[in-house]
Amino acid sequence: MKKIINRPDDVVRDMIEGMRLANQDIRVLPGTGVVVRKDAPVPGKVGVISGGGSGHEPAHGGFVGKGMLDAACAGDVFTSPSVDQMMKAIRAVDAGRGVLIIAKNYTGDNLNFDMAMELLEEEGIKTAKVKVHDDAAVEENADTTGRRGVAGTMLVQKVACACAEAGGSLEEVKEAAQSAADNVRTIGFALSPCIIPAVGKPGFSLGEEEMELGTGIHGEAGIRRMKVDTAHNLVEIMLEKLLADMPLEEGEEVCVLVNGMGSTPLMELYILYREVHMKLTGEGIRIAKAYVGEYMTSLEMAGASVSIMKLDERRKRFLLAPADTAGFKQF
Repeated sequence: MKKIINRPDDVVRDMIEGMRLANQDIRVLPGTGVVVRKDAPVPGKVGVISGGGSGHEPAHGGFVGKGMLDAACAGDVFTSPSVDQMMKAIRAVDAGRGVLIIAKNYTGDNLNFDMAMELLEEEGIKTAKVKVHDDAAVEENADTTGRRGVAGTMLVQKVACACAEAGGSLEEVKEAAQSAADNVRTIGFALSPCIIPAVGKPGFSLGEEEMELGTGIHGEAGIRRMKVDTAHNLVEIMLEKLLADMPLEEGEEVCVLVNGMGSTPLMELYILYREVHMKLTGEGIRIAKAYVGEYMTSLEMAGASVSIMKLDERRKRFLLAPADTAGFKQF
């Protein structure tokens, strides 16, 4: 294991402290790993928070700031934040109009957020939650806990936070988030595994000419192990799976997110986007906005994901609204 760290047990604490020192627009609640907008709670505004295990940076602490999240809870690497962290985050951003939680669909995250919401209800704090389950690689059936929340979560956050910034009520912000979550799908792949600092070795192995299609953001198994292919053929396979789950009609407008998993060069991400763009526009789909870069990583995993969000006029307006955070800027 080669990592630029001090002690494996201190990686999240040290990262959060470095994030705070580098960004004057955030503060960190002492001893919690909770990153908060410096001006929170914002008077008259619904608070929006998210969070999860660390190792996915810039998600989610890097998305705290104007136009995006009011707070983010950072758990240990690939581990849910605690109920106490979540409660402190909610209290820190509540300005009296309530707080929306945007959670990826992982059991630990949801159990802890639900418990925090229940406990804070006794304090008179209004909360609501939207789960994101955008991973088109996972089949939803009785044998699973549902689809994983992956990179499309960032697009859901963007829509919901813009609605909150515009003065929406808790109910309106929740509805905007739910609408976004219902209309986004993602599929990813891995070319190499990642190494959790506390473990010190890869979570899985791939041969020199192998890749895994449909992996999760924690290195979970995918749906198909295959030979490394061209960007063109890979996009054909990915979009066939994604669009079978969320069909698009000619003339529809979408947002596309090509997200790097941590070790994929920007050159390759743009090549991947080129293929996605050509495929979609060739079928009469209009791309209103594209994001290419690292938004939800998996430590140093090589690979990427493609997310597509269907747009209507409201989702498009919120998606394109300004935001200014360490990990996401739009003017």
